[in-house]
Amino acid sequence: MEITGRLTADASVQKVNNDKQVVNFSIAINDNYKPKESTEVKEVTTYINCSYWLNTATAQWLKKGTLVQLFGRIGMNVYNNSQGVAVGSLTFHTNNIKILVFPKKAETDTANSTVKEKKSKKAQDVPF
Repeated sequence: MEITGRLTADASVQKVNNDKQVVNFSIAINDNYKPKESTEVKEVTTYINCSYWLNTATAQWLKKGTLVQLFGRIGMNVYNNSQGVAVGSLTFHTNNIKILVFPKKAETDTANSTVKEKKSKKAQDVPF
């Protein structure tokens, strides 16, 4: 199966059973449709949790906003929450990742410059 979407946050690496590691991330898939006999277009976003077990070094490239094409199989986790209500979530077990578009550099530069400005202001506030 193949799906394409944007990462909703930076990927993270988690240890499982003290000897294996997995890259976890989530993607958003946007779609739209026009209901029958309507002129209004409906927007639908589906969020899918993804796991990648083959190479944890891949996590460094999976940043928020990255457009990825994933190949693998989909699974569903169903359980009862603490209130006893049945809850489900989709998980995509990825076996191949193709990065289509990295996030815009301007967004990353803006975030980095804001952090640098805050650090430099703190440094100026310290008397010597």
